[in-house]
Amino acid sequence: MLKNAYDVETTWTSGADLVVRNLEAQGVKHVFGIPGAKIDRVFDSLEDSPIETVVVRHEANAAFMAAAVGRLTGKAGVAIATSGPGCSNLTTGLATANSEGDAMVAIGGAVKLDDQHKQVHQGMDTVSLFRPITKYSAEVVTSSSISEVMSNAFRAAEHTRPGAAFVSLPADIASLPATGEPLVDLTSVLSGAAATEAIAAAAKLLVKARNPVLLVGLLASRPENAEAVRRFVEKTGIPVVGTYQAAGTVDAANLGRFAGRVGLWNNQPGDVLLDQADVIITAGYSPVEYDPALWNKDVRRPLIHVDAVPSDADRHYRPAVELVGDIAKTMDLLSADVPTRQPSRELSAILSTLTTARLELANKAASLGGSPVHPLRIVKELQDVVDSKTTMCVDMGSFHIWIARYLYSFRARQLLISNGQQTMGVALPWAIAASLVRPGEKVISVSGDGSFMQSSMELETAVRLKSNIVHVIWVDNMYNMVAIQEVQKFKRRSGVEFGPIDFKAYAESFGAAGFAVKSADTLRDTLRAALAVDGPAVVAIPVDYSDNPKLMAPLRSDFLI
Repeated sequence: MLKNAYDVETTWTSGADLVVRNLEAQGVKHVFGIPGAKIDRVFDSLEDSPIETVVVRHEANAAFMAAAVGRLTGKAGVAIATSGPGCSNLTTGLATANSEGDAMVAIGGAVKLDDQHKQVHQGMDTVSLFRPITKYSAEVVTSSSISEVMSNAFRAAEHTRPGAAFVSLPADIASLPATGEPLVDLTSVLSGAAATEAIAAAAKLLVKARNPVLLVGLLASRPENAEAVRRFVEKTGIPVVGTYQAAGTVDAANLGRFAGRVGLWNNQPGDVLLDQADVIITAGYSPVEYDPALWNKDVRRPLIHVDAVPSDADRHYRPAVELVGDIAKTMDLLSADVPTRQPSRELSAILSTLTTARLELANKAASLGGSPVHPLRIVKELQDVVDSKTTMCVDMGSFHIWIARYLYSFRARQLLISNGQQTMGVALPWAIAASLVRPGEKVISVSGDGSFMQSSMELETAVRLKSNIVHVIWVDNMYNMVAIQEVQKFKRRSGVEFGPIDFKAYAESFGAAGFAVKSADTLRDTLRAALAVDGPAVVAIPVDYSDNPKLMAPLRSDFLI
């Protein structure tokens, strides 16, 4: 780079150099991606940067990894792909991140500006492709606007409700010299608490309520928000329910007030608690986490919406009061205006029954033996190895429901679960990213044999990076979550079966440690052996899904399955 005659702006050898300088200025530590002719100049510039380039085996997985960085740190992760199919392969990852509220920025190569309206190799209007599934989608059309576009992408991805942003970088803009400076002196976006009048109105509703309940969503699980939620529950005594994505928001001290997680099917203790509520406070919740039509059939019941953004218009979600602003600050001010109370007799009975059921389920899980292994036994053994320094990443499938309902997590953003797009294949890429962000922790990722094979090529990436992960596969040779829903609807299954794989040998072929559980009796020792491995390990467990129909069944009065 060279200073110009007036020493005002820097002249860069290429636009790519300025792009990378912007990434550095944003505090980016890793980028995930695959190079190609239309984006290779950026990869070349990264060679001279302290940012670590993580080469992946599929662009969708690069986006998953970037999104995991966003969820775990609050700072946008970065994925890079080349033009045409390189960019289109990113779409699932960006759509997932945007639905889940995970901050990430994707940079996609594009053909030269002069070629954009011609039938040329890898030509694609990627800005239009990504606009419906991101918060921000723009193209750099002049080298002088590189820093503006990059800065706006990060601001969109990280602020209010986080999500995905996309930047299209034409090959000529990346390769030709550029003049400019990274925009690093912009003020941070700081939000205050919600309006005083709105907080007073919400407090008035809660004071009058007999059965108020708090429903927490993904944004409530940001560490600073989770701390405020815990203070609110301790101060007010109001019972709390969480979506799957809100895992870890409620700590162990408040477990007695926590009715568990809800999502997908309306048949959990938390659903019973919500059904009894006469006022519901939602904190950091998005309808994509759990359809309001399932839990809020009485639309006349007052809702209090606490979030960084206003609610969308929805006939099943009509807040009486909206508290829009910083969630933590708002929850603290609201708790100051709400007196301490004990849950009503109705809600206390639900929580008491659930406490008893938790103990009985734990005892039942420990006694389940044989082969294949019952899901509750697998969850129980996983629970025993997940300590405060463990991160767990969960894929999509039947196992996802068992873990979401029955595995406890008391640390914010410790348990990563997707329930927005319900995307298969996220667990292993998330785990690889988590091992980079939290190098001192063991990371456990969990998938089914179907979802694992959608991103299993990244085992090579994990081995190359020496990722400190254990990937656990629940094996049944079927897309089982689809199967149980087909049987319920049509009394038979279709298109869900596939053949077996020797996952121990498969893992070893990548250079990872491979383990195969034979029965419930060997599960504990096998998991501990895998956790002792320095580097990636894979554990395959044959699973008995015969109780899966109970996941969809009406809830028993004793909350036992």
